Amino acid sequence: MKASEITRGVWRRLAALVGALLLLALPAVNAQPKAGLSILFVGNSFTFGYGSAVRHWRADTVTDLNGDGVGGVPALFEAFTTQLGLFWDVYLETRGGSDFAFHLREKRPEITSRPFDVVVAHSFSTLDAENPGDPSALLSTGRELAELLLTRNPDVELYVTATWSRPDLVYGEDNPWAGGPIEEMGREVGAAYDRLVTEVPGVKALNPVGEAFNLAMRAGVADPDPYDGIAAGMVDLWAWDHYHASTHGYYLEALVVFGNVTGIDPLALGAGECGGYELGMSPAEVVALQRVARDALFAAGVALAQVDGRVASDRGAPCR
Repeated sequence: MKASEITRGVWRRLAALVGALLLLALPAVNAQPKAGLSILFVGNSFTFGYGSAVRHWRADTVTDLNGDGVGGVPALFEAFTTQLGLFWDVYLETRGGSDFAFHLREKRPEITSRPFDVVVAHSFSTLDAENPGDPSALLSTGRELAELLLTRNPDVELYVTATWSRPDLVYGEDNPWAGGPIEEMGREVGAAYDRLVTEVPGVKALNPVGEAFNLAMRAGVADPDPYDGIAAGMVDLWAWDHYHASTHGYYLEALVVFGNVTGIDPLALGAGECGGYELGMSPAEVVALQRVARDALFAAGVALAQVDGRVASDRGAPCR
C-alpha cells in the first residue's frame, strides 16, 4: 500500500472520530444530520438478512439499489453510525444466492452508479457453489470487482467479509465440511478472503465475521450446535435453516463491519443500542455480542478507538 493511501485512511478515520466526539458532547437535540461518506454493501442473503427480522428492519434509512425494500445489515450499520454522531450515506445491492460473478455480470450499473467511498462485499457462502471450498473463483472475480471499483473511484476502500460456518454443512452427512469441528468452515472461508486482501490490489481489509462467530462459540456466548437445542444463557447465531444467520448473527456481522470500517470499538454503542433493543435482544446479549465483535477485531490486528459513546437511548432520547 502506498504511503499516500495510508495517510488518506488515517485522516479519514481521524476526521470521523473527531466529529463523533464533538457531537456526543452536545445534547441529542443539537446533533444535526449532515452529508457523510458513502458506503455500498454488495452481497446476498447473508447481507440482506434472510430468515430474520433484520431483513426489512429500517429499510427507509438506506438506499436499496435493487428496490427490494431491504434494510438488513446495512440498516444496522446506518443505525450504529447515526447513534454515535457519524453520518453515512448507506446503499446496498443484494441478491439471494449470488456470488461476485453475478454482481459483475448483472449489476455493474448499480455498483458503479456513483464513486462510493467504501464498499463492503462478500461472495457465496461456500466460496464456489459448484466446487465448495475452492477459492479460485473467489480470487479471480474478487480481483475483477476491485478493479471495477477502482476505475470508478481510485480512492475507494474495499472491505471483504468472510462469512460463517454453516451447521447444515457441518453436522449433516455427505457435505464438504461434515464431521469436522463447527469452527473449521469459518476458518477456511476466512483464509480464502484473507488471500484476497493480501493478493489483490485495492482490497483494503477483511471483516472477520466467521471468526467472530467462532469466538462467540468459544466464549460461551453462542451455542455451537443448534440441532440439539440452545443451552440456557446462550444465543443461536443461525436461523431456522441452520444456514443463514439469526437476528443475533446478523447483529454480530453488522458490529464487526461497523468496528472495522469506522475504527470505533463496538462497545461504544452500549447496552442501550437501538437496533438490539428494537430487534428484541436483551441488554446482556447486546453487550456480549459487542464484546465478541471487539475481540474478533482485536485478534485480527485492528486498532479501535475507545469512544465514550452514550447512544441516543442511553441519553433518554427515542431511538428513531
